[in-house]
Amino acid sequence: MNKSTNAIVAVPRSIGFLQLWRREWQVKQQGAVQWLYPLVLFLVIITLFPLAVGSEPALLQRLGVSAVWIAALLSLVMGVDGLFKPALDNGTLAQLVVAKASLPLWVLIRLVIHWIFSSGIVAALSLLAVPLFQLSWFEAWILMASIVTGSPMLLMLSAVASSLTLSLKNGAVLVPLIALPMQLPVLIFATGAVDLFASGLNGLPILALLLAGSIVSVLVMPWVIATTLKMSWLN
Repeated sequence: MNKSTNAIVAVPRSIGFLQLWRREWQVKQQGAVQWLYPLVLFLVIITLFPLAVGSEPALLQRLGVSAVWIAALLSLVMGVDGLFKPALDNGTLAQLVVAKASLPLWVLIRLVIHWIFSSGIVAALSLLAVPLFQLSWFEAWILMASIVTGSPMLLMLSAVASSLTLSLKNGAVLVPLIALPMQLPVLIFATGAVDLFASGLNGLPILALLLAGSIVSVLVMPWVIATTLKMSWLN
């Protein structure tokens, strides 16, 4: 019996929520460099953008929301290619299947923790749009709210694309190509909501629509992703 078989046999027969959460939280903390790259990319984009377009206040205010959202989207897509590939390569996925753990629950926990360390921090950093793009604090808070409500749906779509390309040799290259067309409507609606509030109109229905889409995605997508991951493992 080889080493990998011993590792699989040693896994407990029942893995609960707290065990999965504790393990994924520790794994995320140990891989700090990996999740810092997308945050650095976000900061670089929103910092260099005002330098590229000039210092005209009206232009910065008009482009600020779109620039922050594009930076948030790119940083999210950049960090999603390593969501499930390491788990497949190091045998974690096989251990979970053999231990009869709930794969949808594991996927959900993994994505929630990834969201906290990516989009959650990006949402807080979006307040830098106040000094960089001369937005009002009201617009900045609405921008942060739009990222909080829309980013879970973006993450789920990216995770689906990542799981679909898991067994491919150069699958990481295809993830943005698959995910971005589905994510563009979210980007358009989110920036539109902030623009409506900035114009004195009511953008709450759009934010509510984004929140509803994120809730549905969180409830449905982990099951789809778990099925795709299991098929990739079997193949």
